[in-house]
Amino acid sequence: MAITITQLTAFLAVVEGGSVTAAADALMVTQPSVSSAIAALGRELGCELFERSGRGVRLTAAGTAFLPYATDVVGLLESGRQAVREQAELAASRLRIIAVTTAAESFVPPLMRAFSDQHPRIELTLDVGNRERVLDRIRTRHVDVAILGKPPADDRLVAAPLFENEIVCIAAPDDPAVARGSVPARDLGDRAWLLREPGSGTRALNEQFLSERGIAPRQLTLASNGAIKQAARAGLGVSLMSRDAVEGELTAGRLGEIRLEDGPPVSRWFVLCSAVGPVRPAVRSFLEFARAAAATTAGSTTPRTGARRGSRSGSARTRRRPPPSPSR
Repeated sequence: MAITITQLTAFLAVVEGGSVTAAADALMVTQPSVSSAIAALGRELGCELFERSGRGVRLTAAGTAFLPYATDVVGLLESGRQAVREQAELAASRLRIIAVTTAAESFVPPLMRAFSDQHPRIELTLDVGNRERVLDRIRTRHVDVAILGKPPADDRLVAAPLFENEIVCIAAPDDPAVARGSVPARDLGDRAWLLREPGSGTRALNEQFLSERGIAPRQLTLASNGAIKQAARAGLGVSLMSRDAVEGELTAGRLGEIRLEDGPPVSRWFVLCSAVGPVRPAVRSFLEFARAAAATTAGSTTPRTGARRGSRSGSARTRRRPPPSPSR
């Protein structure tokens, strides 16, 4: 007896829902049918895939080992269906994008606009989440491409570098440290540090920065970039954020930038897709477009409105940006 798609779909639904009841509701089938599919899959594999945990169930070690394979099989089939529709022109091409909050609030929309102008037949959707959610969605093939900062070491994903991602330290515009020429990070150890929620790449960046320098400050957790910016503006603390997320506030004087002697290096944004199975035409088109846009902007720079604070040379700061969207 072979493993069936029904069994794999039921298995993934139980994993996502945490119980047979939740899986049955999500699949709009009866609970006995889900239980039967899970039992049959376990017999085929010769092991138990779930164990009871409170009122629900959780994966066994064997189930955890099997999960990425089941995810890839079901995801590949869905990608195959979409590819057939696209090739047969029975439905419009569709590209599902997910991006971390900072990218989605800055350069991703104009990048999508520019791509859409060149590929008007491809329908675009954008999902937004923190780093943990973005990686979960791309690994489970709920989306086609993901845009985030440092990519994980995962051979099931392919990553290509995009634009520069400069990290700055923000504070209230009247913070005394803003007016100083250069500040060592240890001088900010007595400040409260404003952090995003667990699972956020921005939070991980701040935690790594502080840990590497042996700094253990007070911390205030906030659930969004906007909340962190407002808290910093009110003088509640400092934080490391992507310049892409705070450029407008810095230019307008609503936030100040503390120039760090030992600040984090400039990193990059990346675009990711699955390394498992063939790449659909719509996905390939977007990846090629994004890489070309990054290469183009790397070769030409757009001056900022002022000198970069903290620049050792004091020279004007230049910024590489995505291609501008043509006006309609």
